[in-house]
Parts: sequence; C-alpha cells; structure tokens
Amino acid sequence: MDTPYGNVPLPVWERPEPQPRAAPVPLSRSKIAATAIAVADEHGLDGLSVRKIAKELGVGPMRLYDYVTNRSELLDLMVDVIYARIAEAVPQADWRTTLFAVVRRTREVALDHEWFADLLGARPHLGPHALAVGEATAAALSQAPGITSLDDLQRASGALSAFLAGALRREITERRTARSTGTDVAAWQAGHGPYLRRMLDTGRYPTIARLVVDGAHLDPEETFDHNLTTVLDGLTGSRLEP
Repeated sequence: MDTPYGNVPLPVWERPEPQPRAAPVPLSRSKIAATAIAVADEHGLDGLSVRKIAKELGVGPMRLYDYVTNRSELLDLMVDVIYARIAEAVPQADWRTTLFAVVRRTREVALDHEWFADLLGARPHLGPHALAVGEATAAALSQAPGITSLDDLQRASGALSAFLAGALRREITERRTARSTGTDVAAWQAGHGPYLRRMLDTGRYPTIARLVVDGAHLDPEETFDHNLTTVLDGLTGSRLEP
C-alpha cells in the first residue's frame, strides 16, 4: 500500500474503519478495544488473544483482522482508550497542578487496569489521546522554573516518566504478589520476622534496623504523592506544595 510513509502501512488510527458488513454482530475498533480491555483486566496481557476476544464478541477470529492486523495494533487501541481517561485530567490552572492531575490520574487508571503499567516505559505511545497527554505533560513541564532549554525538558520528561513507571510497577507487582500467594505484606513480614530479627541483632545493618523497627507502614497513595512532590521539586527547582 502506498502511504505518506512510502510502502509502510498506515497506523491503525489513520486507517478508516472497515465498511459495515451484513453480519449478526456489528463490530468497530472501539468495541473490539473495549472487549480486549475487559479480557486483559481479568486475565492479564498473557491471557489476551484474538481468539478469546472474538469468542467474547461472538464472532470468528478472522473478522477481527479486518480491524487490527496484529496484536501490537490491538494493544495500541487498548492503551489509547486508557489515555482518553487520563486526558480528562487536563487542562488545569498551572503547570504544577496539571502535572499532579495527569500523574495522579495515570496511577488511578493503572490500578483499575493493571496491565497498563506493563506497557509503560517502553516505546512511546502514539495514539491521539496518548499524544494529547504527552503534549499536556510536556507543555506543563516547559513552563516550570528551572526548565530553560529543550535539553532540560527532555531530561525532565524522561525522569518523570521513569518515576511514574517505576512507582506503578512496584505498587502493582505487590498487589499481584499478594493475590497470587494469598500473603499480604504484613503476613510476609511476620513470616520472615524471626530470621530478620536475628540478622539485625548482629549490628551489621543499623540503618535497615531503623527502617524495620521504627519505620511506619506508609499509605501507598500518600507516599506516591510525597515522592511525586520530591521528584518535581528536584526537576524544577521549585518548593511549592500542589
């Protein structure tokens, strides 16, 4: 196919929907994406397949290939649906409240759709809603004090993305581990308590001992917000509360 990119196929967002067919079950990319999201919410990305989605829709698997050519395009559509929810958080009054709104909403949707965190931190997401979120984020960062050049903006964007991907993956991995083992953090700590106490009593790990013995059980959301504040303060040189 000749396209603006030579003979490279058009991205899924730029290809028109297939013409409606005289079939018992009408399809669209949005319907396929919504069904795929529901499947991934229940079974994770490893349990996501064209065959399973087709079964949920009540159609043959080959019909889906009229709308998406491969699994990557399917994931692209799913991800952009999630970004549509994140995009609802903007615009805000100023750069800092915009960044807090976008990052907090990203955490919210990632906790609702845990598979989304598995797709963060790789290649950029380029769907229209993902681009809208990226534009809002970059524009807000570009207005922050301390961001005076394009190099500053690139580095700040990368650092913020790294914080977000790392924080979400850690939180979601803990949730998954608790579900798969039937053991939450408190139970795991209790099980390993005697061994850890023996090791701490050697005196070789005084700082870890302080963290374990005197450290509080921090609320995940409060910790996330505190760490986000710290990251933004460091990136921009500002010291304002959100």
